[in-house]
Order: sequence, then structure tokens, then C-alpha cells
Amino acid sequence: MLSAHTIATVKSTIPLLESAGVAITDHFYQRMFRLNPELKNIFNMANQANGRQQFALFSAITAYAKNIDNLGVLSEVVERVAQKHTSFFIQPEHYDIVGHHLIETLRELAPDAFTPEVEQAWTEAYGALANIFINREGDLYKQTEQAPGGWLGQRKFTVLSKTPESSLVTSFVLSPVDGKPVIGYKPGQYLGIKVQPKHCEYAEMRQYSLSDKPNSSTYRISVKREQGEVNGLVSNHLHDSVEEGDVLDILPPAGDFFLQHQHLPTVLISAGVGLTPMMSMLEATVDSHPQTPIHFLHACENPEQHSFTQRVAELEKITPELNAYTWYANHAPEQDNVFSGLMSLAPMAQQLPLGSGNFYICGPTGFMSFIKNQLLDLGVKDAQIHYEVFGPHSDL
Repeated sequence: MLSAHTIATVKSTIPLLESAGVAITDHFYQRMFRLNPELKNIFNMANQANGRQQFALFSAITAYAKNIDNLGVLSEVVERVAQKHTSFFIQPEHYDIVGHHLIETLRELAPDAFTPEVEQAWTEAYGALANIFINREGDLYKQTEQAPGGWLGQRKFTVLSKTPESSLVTSFVLSPVDGKPVIGYKPGQYLGIKVQPKHCEYAEMRQYSLSDKPNSSTYRISVKREQGEVNGLVSNHLHDSVEEGDVLDILPPAGDFFLQHQHLPTVLISAGVGLTPMMSMLEATVDSHPQTPIHFLHACENPEQHSFTQRVAELEKITPELNAYTWYANHAPEQDNVFSGLMSLAPMAQQLPLGSGNFYICGPTGFMSFIKNQLLDLGVKDAQIHYEVFGPHSDL
């Protein structure tokens, strides 16, 4: 337990952190990758290039400093980050490296303010936070390894099939090379994938949502082709270079965004490739709780970019409690329950289980914030709203 003096000392540095902003984390990552380049095999370098990782780390450091005497308020963030860390196979020694570079960054950027007293306080504070993550991640690794079909670290999987779902999204069905069963997962969770695209010096690790219900023998992910050489590095590699029969390194399912209370009315709301975890939730609910009322709301640019249209239509025909709605940004509606423009929930409020249902949102951060605000305005409680953010953690 941290002493009152340590807590007060860390809190006293909050103005310094806020005034420095992401300069701290820019310097930190540059320093760490220069001196420990092997960590480029773990960190998403695309998020380094676009600044998302730096912003996320700065936000996390500041939030920790502000709440160091009340860490309970950070429990959801800790769980989300710990889950993500397991999909990178983060180990205790990685925390030692990160802690060293964090302390040295503070020393180098604020030599006058970073007194021995401040250094001691931040060293203790970082150690306490690292132990929280190490312990939680250790528990998750143990649970996954010991579960039926579970494993630790990387496992070889063969690409059984590669199927286009739309103009931008392709599904990959993966089967373990060893032929043994695979651990189940909670619909909404993701897989960690490690590849090394051509001309890349380091391996790249990404997480892709599972897009089907668990079956104990295979996994399916559905990957959107992202634009650009940086942001689309891995997705383009999967689309262009990975074929049926190829072998990939896969880490076990993880994630804190998953389907809950399948017996309660469920509203699945997505945009773009955010549809993928919703398909897993939809397939699982229809399979195990077909009497559960489900509203399936999806937004995308046009029909050509709309994935799984045939499958959702099939499920709607055989599942009376399922109602699907679509919004196209650039396409005039040609049938019932298809709309043009932005997704607006107010006109259909009477059809939604505002007081009794669970609402799941996945898509671009701006879209999710837009939808969450609409739900709150309609009287949906914050506890009923669940969402998934692709990439570094951020709040809506």
C-alpha cells in the first residue's frame, strides 16, 4: 500500500504532467524503442505513427495520478487494458522495461521538478500499478491455459477458408495445426494475431473480433482492408498475402466487451467493421436463446460495403424475435427498415427496450459517442450501454 506521503507527492506532479501533455509520451516511446527496439515486435507501430498510443498512454498516466488514492474508479480501464495485454502476451519483465523508461523520461524532461523525492514516489507508484496488471494478467493467462482447449502464448493455426463478405471485409476461418480443440470465448471478444508482412523488420500484432459463435474447433475473424501503408499494414497483408492453407500465429481469445444476460432484450448497434463482434453476439443469441428479442442496427456507406447481409436476412426469416435495420450514408433506401443518412434512434424509440435491454455499440469512436448520447437522451441508463473501442483505450 502506498503511503500518504507518496500519494501526495504523485498528485503534486499532476500540473506538470498536464502542462507537458503528450510530449512526455512522445519522448518515452522514442527513448524506449531506441534502447529496446525488440519491443517493436509487440507494440502496434501504426498507433505510434498516428499518435493514438501516445495520447492513450498520457491519458492513462494522468488518470492514475489523479486517482491514485481511489483506484477503484479505474477498475474497468484496468480490466480492459489487462485483457488487451494478454493478446500481446505481455510479461512481467516488460513492465520493468517500461517503468525504467518512464522514470528516465520524467527525469530528462523535468530535471528541476524531478527531485529524488518525486522519483521515489513515482517509482513506488509505478511499481504498485505494474503489480496490479501483472497479477490480473497472470490470472487471465492461468485461466486460459487451464481451460478446455486453452493454451499459453502463440499457437499455430491454418487458414481453412478465406471468404469476401463485402467490398472491404474478408472472413478467415482458422483451425489449429495440432488438431486439438480450441478454447471457447464470450461473443464480442477478439483474437490476437502475429504476422510479419513483407519488407517489415519487426513482427506486427493485431486484435480482430471473432465474428461467429463458439464451436470448440475453429475461429472466424472478419477483417476490413484499411487504407494506407501504415494503418492498413496488417489488414492489407491478410487480404493480399495470406491464403487458404497458410499458417498464422494466434493468441487466445480475450476482451472485456462481450455479450451479457442473453435472456434480456438485446440491441446490437454497429457501423462499418464494428459489425464483426455483433455477428458473434447475434449468432450466439439466436442459437442458445432464440426467444430473446433482438434489434440489429447497422450503418455503413453503401450496400457494397455492407457485410453479412445474406446471413442476417436468413436469421431474420427463421427468428421471429429478430428485427434488423440498416442505414446507408450514400444510398437511397429500397426496402423496409433501410434508411439513408445518419443513424437516428428517436423515430424508433418505441420499438427499443429502453428500460429493460442491453445496448452494445461498436464502430468508429465518433459514431459510438453519437449513439451513446442518443441513448442517454432517450433515458437508457449508462449501465445498460456497452461498447468496444478498436485500438488504444479511449472513453466515449
